[in-house]
Amino acid sequence: MTSSNIKAWANVRETSHEIAEAIFELAKNDEVLAQKIWEEGSDEVLPIAFAKTSEDYLYWGEEKIERKNV
Repeated sequence: MTSSNIKAWANVRETSHEIAEAIFELAKNDEVLAQKIWEEGSDEVLPIAFAKTSEDYLYWGEEKIERKNV
């Protein structure tokens, strides 16, 4: 999936782009698996996502996640 498609995927789900990128990395670009990871969660996503940004907060849907809690 291209970067712009991942961003669109993230926007539809009200999720930070960094989290979406990390999900797709873990899913090896498999959109069905990425959706499952997004729905069920995965402890592996957040360290990867926060490594992509200097932001202190990211959003996974309606959930606001703080860097200090990762």
